Amino acid sequence: MKTLTIKVPDALFAEISGAAKARNVPKSEIVRERLVREQTTSKRASLWSGMEDLIIEADALPTDLSSNRKHLKGYGKNRPHR
Repeated sequence: MKTLTIKVPDALFAEISGAAKARNVPKSEIVRERLVREQTTSKRASLWSGMEDLIIEADALPTDLSSNRKHLKGYGKNRPHR
């Protein structure tokens, strides 16, 4: 088995440490279980379910979004110049 060293936020480390201490197993066992669980969960999830929070309902958009220039007012203004 190979070794991998990673940095995690303090909150995640505390969560992993607590779970390991409660089950009396090494922290690495908890991390391996979570990685495997995430991998199997993501294989079953569809692309749609993974992007569902990014989808805008068509009813929420103006009907003339592509043809009315007023919707482009200010477009690109917050982008830094290159």
